Amino acid sequence: MLCQLTVKNLAIVETARVGFTPGLNVVTGETGSGKSVLIGALSLLLGERADKSAIRSGSAEATVEACFELADSRAVDAALEAAGLPPCEDGQLIVRRTLSTTGAGRNWINDSATTLQTLRSVSEPLVDMHGPYDHQSLLSPDFQRELLDAFGHCDTARTAYHAAYQAWRGLLQERETLAGDSADTEAEIDRLRYMVTEIAQAALTEEDAESLVERHAEAANAETILTLGQAVSESLDGAALSAFNALTAAQHHLAELARLMPEAGSWLEEARSAALQVQELGRSLNDRLQRIEADPGLLEQLEARMGVVQKLKRKYGPTVADVLQTLERHKQRLQALESRGERLAELDGEIAKAREEVQRRGGALTRERQLAAGRLAKAVTRELRDLGFAKAGFGVELTAREPASHGCDTVTFRFAPNPGEASSVLREIASSGEISRVMLAVKSVLAEHDRIPVLVFDEIDANIGGEVGRAVGRKLRALATRRQVICITHLPQVAAYGHAHFAVTKHLQGGRTCAAITHIADPGERAAELARMLGGADLTPLSLEHARGMLQTCQQEIPAK
Repeated sequence: MLCQLTVKNLAIVETARVGFTPGLNVVTGETGSGKSVLIGALSLLLGERADKSAIRSGSAEATVEACFELADSRAVDAALEAAGLPPCEDGQLIVRRTLSTTGAGRNWINDSATTLQTLRSVSEPLVDMHGPYDHQSLLSPDFQRELLDAFGHCDTARTAYHAAYQAWRGLLQERETLAGDSADTEAEIDRLRYMVTEIAQAALTEEDAESLVERHAEAANAETILTLGQAVSESLDGAALSAFNALTAAQHHLAELARLMPEAGSWLEEARSAALQVQELGRSLNDRLQRIEADPGLLEQLEARMGVVQKLKRKYGPTVADVLQTLERHKQRLQALESRGERLAELDGEIAKAREEVQRRGGALTRERQLAAGRLAKAVTRELRDLGFAKAGFGVELTAREPASHGCDTVTFRFAPNPGEASSVLREIASSGEISRVMLAVKSVLAEHDRIPVLVFDEIDANIGGEVGRAVGRKLRALATRRQVICITHLPQVAAYGHAHFAVTKHLQGGRTCAAITHIADPGERAAELARMLGGADLTPLSLEHARGMLQTCQQEIPAK
């Protein structure tokens, strides 16, 4: 559940801290009092686009923060771990977002800085927001299909269908590309043949990548290398005053010394070891010098080879390995084009099989949707009975269509608000007030099937009133037995059903307008707020009595959470 929402310097709110409770939380206030700021703050925490103009005038930044308490934080902890963030402690999740007038905003989860994308992916599954115009989404065929699939738990069948559909579309795309304009294909074949021949004739090897430059440098400096190497060889073991001869003489002297001074024996061993190392170094040097050729012809060959390699790298890749990969890729493409006739015939067979698989998977998905459609229609119809549609009917219709990414069906919600009338497509007959109630009915049904812990309704009761308003209030309170519900409302009939009541007011502070939100716990103060909603600012004994009676009746209808 959402335990606390803190807002600083956002719109007309200087500082506000709201402690929400389990069950139905209602938020009331006069038009323009700042109720929408709470919705805006939640939207920011869910990762929606930030508008710097929302920062309170005169402030450098605005901050919104929410604290959630999760009964089961395993899914959130997994998402946090994937993002390299610390897990929740005792199921508590804190998300915070700051907007700045001077630079980019910042985001935190559990006091660790993070990206907006991570904040969005962690927060979105926790809150389902429904605004005053969101009910229009219920008229969208795509939205209707998503609702049906969510209700029917069609994820597995839909994933299998989508994989088959993508495979089929991929084969169709391959065939379209392969069977393109003949002139363009012949031109591509010629181009590929030239590139493959050019790279293949160079016969590149790993040696071209690893030692060509070193070999060229050696050939270019061969005379100098041989002169220096010979000098070193003479110094080691080739002249009368060489290091080896000097060490040999030292060994004779040390042998005489060891007879007189026992510790000189170890020095004698060291001298012998040094002589062997000098001798071995001389052999290694001479072996290597013998492989060096001071041949101008070899240098020319290496320079020509380097020119070929550099040319290919400029054209086909920054390294020899990249050039060889390009060769393999072009060879495969060339082979495919040169044998495109055979491949087209193969593709036709593969496409036919893939289409059969799409139809098979699509049929399985359709059957699951058909089963879910009947159950969804009945469930929503039952909920509509509670919302004032005593005789209304709700239906879910599936019609076949050509395969698309989402399946082989078109999903259509149908509605008959009045008895004796045939059902029609929902978008053609429902008023905005009716659509709002249908959406609430759908949300009530889906609340039993999804895991979103917090539902937020912003003026879902628009364009309704009277007894219908009470029906909406009852439904919201019943829904709040399974989820935490936050509802911004202008109807006293709805507000009276809240487990907790918050009032938003405006006042002048230092010559500026500020909004404040207060938890109304006292029954008398709550009755006064309902009376204001019933009859305006001028409270009368009659309106207060009416409000007290409404509050008492509504609170007794359904046991408190």
